[in-house]
Amino acid sequence: MSTSVTTPMSRMTALARAELTLLGRSKGTLFAALFVPLVLPLSARETAREMDLAGAGLTIGTMLLPAAVGFSLLFAVYSALVGSLVARREELVLKRLRTGELRDGEILAGSALPATATGLVQSLLLAGGCVILLDMSAPPAVYLSVLGLLLGLVLCVGLAAVTAAFTRTSESAQVTPLPLMFLSMMASGMMIPLEILPDKVAAVCEFLPLTPVMTLVRGGFTGDLSAGGALGAVAVAVAWILVAVFAVRRWFRWEPRR
Repeated sequence: MSTSVTTPMSRMTALARAELTLLGRSKGTLFAALFVPLVLPLSARETAREMDLAGAGLTIGTMLLPAAVGFSLLFAVYSALVGSLVARREELVLKRLRTGELRDGEILAGSALPATATGLVQSLLLAGGCVILLDMSAPPAVYLSVLGLLLGLVLCVGLAAVTAAFTRTSESAQVTPLPLMFLSMMASGMMIPLEILPDKVAAVCEFLPLTPVMTLVRGGFTGDLSAGGALGAVAVAVAWILVAVFAVRRWFRWEPRR
């Protein structure tokens, strides 16, 4: 008698396929994840025209491209995954998955794969579109932008799981991600680059979760991010990832909140 042997990758892939099917049935989530990040950069462009970008050593392109990536991370990954995790928990899907071969980390990783892949592809497409439409030159330190994007994907998955832990229902999942999203858009360098803010305000904003991601993505295209600045941004991002992992292990719920 032959027995099938599964691996962590095969189990997570199977879960990701199922999650992708469910995601495709959620029209509201798809709209927010796929189309909102395409529209918001237009608003950011209008805002950018009123800023003294040249005085801060920036251009429309180096302001809009990181913003577009940030919007994709927030809507396609963070917000979408909060709703997905809460819905699966309330439907007892997560509880049933824990009774099988899947480990806790595999369940979370497999559930996050569709949103993460969507955010990755969308970020790359938006970045490519910004480079072409805004006639930007090739990034002198593209590895910084790639590193920032990868850290942003991991961070948004962790933050989504933390937010889901404190979200009671699928309806409230439309509200609980908003504080972090608005804070990130306004103070992490998306809508308003930190270079334009007063020094003391910018120094505080540097420690927000998505600020190091924006710093690295923008630094890859401006080429003026020093080694110390890059290491500092990576350290802040990694610190937030570790905090998110601790919070998920401590407070994430696998059964409906009562």
